[in-house]
Amino acid sequence: MPSLFHLEADIRSDEPARIQDVLAAHLPDAEITPVDGGFLVRADVPGDLARDLNRELLSTLRRAVRRTRLRAAWTADGVTERFFDYVPKGTAS
Repeated sequence: MPSLFHLEADIRSDEPARIQDVLAAHLPDAEITPVDGGFLVRADVPGDLARDLNRELLSTLRRAVRRTRLRAAWTADGVTERFFDYVPKGTAS
């Protein structure tokens, strides 16, 4: 049974305008806040593994703009997993 992950992400891109629509389509219920060079995103996303959700999000964004960077924290069941792009950066309870 999938968990509900809370995502908090800092997404930066060389062309933020090009990824905005892709981001909104991929995470339709997300709170997306524009910042210089990108977006801060908060969303609740159902899924099985944070690693897979992170990979899916970054791959989708990079299809639109190759030079897109993602710093993300995915939290479910009291455990937070952090990523920089595709690389896991640690887990906290």
